[in-house]
Amino acid sequence: MGRSPAAVRQIAHRARQHVSARRPREVVSPGETRAALESFRRAVETGDLQELLDVLAPEVVLVADGGGVRQAVPRPIVGADKVARMILGGLRKVPGQLTAAVTLLNGGPALVVHLNGELDGVLAVRVGTAGIGGIYYVRNPEKLTRVESETRLARR
Repeated sequence: MGRSPAAVRQIAHRARQHVSARRPREVVSPGETRAALESFRRAVETGDLQELLDVLAPEVVLVADGGGVRQAVPRPIVGADKVARMILGGLRKVPGQLTAAVTLLNGGPALVVHLNGELDGVLAVRVGTAGIGGIYYVRNPEKLTRVESETRLARR
């Protein structure tokens, strides 16, 4: 690293202090998580802006991945009002019928979204005590190849 051993020890000491000073992650029960996800799904299906704003955390971040194949937002969208209006505005432009089913994906809460019966994407959420704080919408077909197949787990 081009630094003396004493300098490296000091850098490591400061790094450990920063890590230990961070707040612990919010703990939200599975029931609260499922309720937030159901409220989100219901708000999106009904187009209820106020219900959507109520379930989103004030500093929610929406990130989407279309992989250059499907349309997605190019940059993260931050803030409950911007995210809610983008979601509802985008839904008005969708040709056809969107349906969403609550599921567990990679151990976290998610919605599997279908457009006219075909898989459109997966919307994973991060739920905190203030509401849904992160929304990750994956539309990239290359990343969705195994979403609707069940993977068997084996104990070694």
